[in-house]
Amino acid sequence: MMSTSFHARKTRFLNRWHARSAAKMNVQAKGFVSSPEPRTIGSFARGRQLIAGNLLFSGTLIQAPNAASLWDVAIPDHDFAEDMHGFAWLDDLAAVGDQKARETAQRWLWGWIDQFGEGRGIGWTPDLTGRRLIRWINHALFVLRGTEQDQSDAFYRSLARQTYFLSRRWQATAPGLPRFEALTGLIYAALSLEGLENLADPAIKALARECDARIDEQGGLPTRNPEELLQVFMLLSWAAAALSDAGRGTPKAHMAAIERIAPTLRTLRHSDGSLARFHGGGRGAEGWLDHALSTAKIKTRQPDGLSMGYARLSAGRTSVIIDASIPPSGAESMNAHASALAFELTSGRRPLIVNCGSGASFGAEWRRAGRATPSHSTLSLGGYSSARLADPDRHTGHEALIEAPTYVPVEIETVGDGTKFQGGHNGYVPAFGLTHARTIELTHDGRAVAGEDMLLAMDDPEKRRFDREMDAVKLKGIPFEIRFHLHPDVDATLDLGGAAISMAQKSGEIWVFRHDGTYKLSLEPSVYLERNRLRPRASLQIVLAGHATTYATRVRWSLSKAQETAIGVRDLSLDDPYDDQD
Repeated sequence: MMSTSFHARKTRFLNRWHARSAAKMNVQAKGFVSSPEPRTIGSFARGRQLIAGNLLFSGTLIQAPNAASLWDVAIPDHDFAEDMHGFAWLDDLAAVGDQKARETAQRWLWGWIDQFGEGRGIGWTPDLTGRRLIRWINHALFVLRGTEQDQSDAFYRSLARQTYFLSRRWQATAPGLPRFEALTGLIYAALSLEGLENLADPAIKALARECDARIDEQGGLPTRNPEELLQVFMLLSWAAAALSDAGRGTPKAHMAAIERIAPTLRTLRHSDGSLARFHGGGRGAEGWLDHALSTAKIKTRQPDGLSMGYARLSAGRTSVIIDASIPPSGAESMNAHASALAFELTSGRRPLIVNCGSGASFGAEWRRAGRATPSHSTLSLGGYSSARLADPDRHTGHEALIEAPTYVPVEIETVGDGTKFQGGHNGYVPAFGLTHARTIELTHDGRAVAGEDMLLAMDDPEKRRFDREMDAVKLKGIPFEIRFHLHPDVDATLDLGGAAISMAQKSGEIWVFRHDGTYKLSLEPSVYLERNRLRPRASLQIVLAGHATTYATRVRWSLSKAQETAIGVRDLSLDDPYDDQD
């Protein structure tokens, strides 16, 4: 702990020292090599909210319609401040693009230069600097229009100083997304600004090395976070585009990483164009995934099997994505979830079965709750999760995932009328002697899913462990719950005297959940945890509950479209991204 603390203090000190050193440099970028082409995508709706003074960053809303500057607002927490200093909000103002949006962007950008341009503030970290440089360069034509010469000079001078800072400090970032962000920002700036080209080569080589080190053969990251993989993919694509624009080749390792990631993202893409929500990742900003895949122009798909440890079944309008591998471990597991064999199901444009998601933006308690097995559409046993959380790190407050499954065998095969997934995990064996096995079969038309969950004592040592647990509960059995969390837009009701549950989508589709009648079926409250919301959204969950009393417990269930649901549904209902921000 002491060495970790010392390293963190040393990193902060060196960041400050190099930031102030760079701010004193007498450097001035002469201009852009060519007119920058914006590659980031903003939200028009969020841009309008920002102009109105509704500042929503990292799940916290501050209403400041009369604030003279963004930087005069009282900062509620560190994550809020990082969001501000990263300048991703510039994408949203540019998406609005009118005079008022431009004036707001100019006031906030030059306000940052005035208050923090001399190397002060939390924004002088390599990853935030990389993120900020990309936005400033992307939207330079938007923010420079109508400015005076002294403002333009200050803009280019700040760009040059931040680029020099980044060239000296990118090595201080943690491996993974922060380092990809820092190196991409450095490459972007060095190739875009006249006179800074000499800073590009070391960063280009370092990014290629990072691609080899961090992107595995399945095109995945060690964190197994789908949204993080999308962010890395976009950064690599932007860097490759900047190299192409500069008339330079992209290193082989860099291009190979892009080619490995693209088919993996297609596996992780639901039928509505969003990402599966696992291991701290969200659905991804609207349109970013499809835009990134189309821009990359890589049409290959992952061969049959797993992509970053996920299995995908798809047919008709339906997609099912399953967490089918051991979770991340060690430092890579700080955002990982106990979600072994959990699945999500989307029909057309509408998510039906989901995981609760990451609660990180709602505080530490929600963050921990979102990581637990009961927050996922899978089985939990004896009130336990399939993995545990370690004690919080004394400096970051984050917990690693420990005592997780170490063995997750999987088979995917084509059967008579569809595709079948079979998997299991040993996360409950140490405590209860039981292996959780799950079968999910999707029909070729995408209109029906047949599922089966089993709890099995596989050999004599596991049977003896199960017997001890049974003795401890006086043979009453080990309680289990199989949860199916529903998206908040799903209207669900108990049907057929409590034997089934009907689920109506906004599109007009009707799905029905049925089970074999062996265990108790109920409809209970749940939550949907989503970044950029003020609070968790209320939703429902289907729960099948019972007790494991023998060496083999089996539960069968099914999800199917009602017969009256048409094969093709015209889904014209529009979603308002700010309909729940009261």
